Amino acid sequence: MFLRFVLLLALTTSAMPALGQEQMPMDDMDNMSMSGMDSTGILGTYPMMRDASGTSWQPDASTHAAFHGMADGWMLMGHLMLFGVYDSQSGPRGDDKAFLEGMLLGAARRDLANGDTLNLRAMLSPDPFMGKRGYPELLSSGETANGAVPLLDRQHPHDLFMELSASYAHRLDANNSLFFYAADPGEPALGPTAYMHRPSSMDIPDAPITHHWLDSTHIAFGVLTAGFVHDDWKVEVSQFTGREPDQNRFDFDPIRLNSTAARVSWNPDPHWSLQVSWGHLNSPEQLTPEINENRTTASATYVTAFENGGSLAATLAWGLKQESDSAHLNGVLLESEYRLDPWTLFARTEWEQNNELDALERTRSVGELTLGAIHDWPVAEHLKAGLGALYTFDFVPPAIAPVYGRDPHGFMAFVRLATR
Repeated sequence: MFLRFVLLLALTTSAMPALGQEQMPMDDMDNMSMSGMDSTGILGTYPMMRDASGTSWQPDASTHAAFHGMADGWMLMGHLMLFGVYDSQSGPRGDDKAFLEGMLLGAARRDLANGDTLNLRAMLSPDPFMGKRGYPELLSSGETANGAVPLLDRQHPHDLFMELSASYAHRLDANNSLFFYAADPGEPALGPTAYMHRPSSMDIPDAPITHHWLDSTHIAFGVLTAGFVHDDWKVEVSQFTGREPDQNRFDFDPIRLNSTAARVSWNPDPHWSLQVSWGHLNSPEQLTPEINENRTTASATYVTAFENGGSLAATLAWGLKQESDSAHLNGVLLESEYRLDPWTLFARTEWEQNNELDALERTRSVGELTLGAIHDWPVAEHLKAGLGALYTFDFVPPAIAPVYGRDPHGFMAFVRLATR
C-alpha cells in the first residue's frame, strides 16, 4: 500500500505543468535531446524508443506518440488511447455491446548525477465501467465475472489501475547497467510487450484470443524484477503474484509473490526486437486454484519506415501453457499494422489449443482472422480522433461448430481519441 501511495503522489504532483509533445523515430534520436531530456532508455544506455510496457523491449525504430516535458529536473510523459466501441458477435455464444476501453498513462523520470535513472509510471483504464462481464469476443477465455463460472467467448475488463510502478537503473559503464523494477500492479518479465502497447497491435481495439498464452500477466498485483543490460541484450528475473485479478475491478488484490519468470531479450538492429521467456504461475485461475501453470513464450517484432512516410510493424509470437493437470496448450499469433497518415490498416491471425470452449473440457484447435482500418483526423495540436471498423472470421472444429452457429464472426465499429 505504501508503494501505491508514493507512486500516485509523485506522478500526480510532478505531472501538473503543461507538457509539450514529441514523437521521433529512432534514426533521429542517437545524438539528440528533447528539451534537455536524455535520449537513453530507462533501464540502460540503449536508445529510449526501445522501452515498452513494464520492462519489455520493442524495436528501436518504433515511435512514441506521447506528450513530453520537463519540470524541476523530472522528464514527464503522458499518453492517451481511448476507444468507444460497438461490438457484435454472431451465433448462440455471441452478443452485442457498446463500451469504452483504453488507457491513460503518465510517467516521471529523473536522471541522477551518477548516471543512474529513476522512473515512475502510472496507468489507468476505463475498462471497469463496461461491467464485470467485459465485452463479447468469440473464442476468448480466461478469468471470471462472478467468482463462480469462467468467462467464455468474452474478454475480461482490465482493472482501474493497470500499472503503478517504479524502476531504478544503475549504470555500470557505457554499455552495461543493472536495474530493479517494483510494481503493484505491473508486468513481470514474461512474454512480449503487452498487446495494447505493441507497435503491431496498439491500434486494434479487441484483445488477441492468445492473450492468456502470451501477455496476460501484464496486470499482476505484485511484481519484483531484477535485470542486467549489456548493449543490445537484456536478462531479467521476476517474482510476482501468479493469480489473475479477480472480478472486482476497482480495488487492489493481495500481493503473494509466489510465481517466477525469466526473460532474455535481444535487439540485433533498430528494426527488430526478439525475446524468449519462461514462467511458473502458481494457481493463476481463481476457479481452479489447485492447477499451476508453466508458460513459455517466444516472439519477434519488426518495425520499419518507408520513404512515402508510411511505416510497418509486425509481430510473430508463440506461447505454450503447460498446466499441472497435464494439459499442453499452444498458441500462435501473427499481427501487423501499416500506417500512412491519415490511415492505419491492420490484420491479425491466431491459432490456439483451448480446453475451456468445449463443455466436455476437451482440447480443441480454434483460430481467427481479423482485418480492419482506422481513419484519423487532427482535433488539437497533440490529439487525433479516428473512426474505424474491423471484421473477424472465426474458425472452429466440427465438434463444437453447433454451439457457434454457421460462419461465426465478429464485427466492431469504433471511434478513437489518442495522442499524436
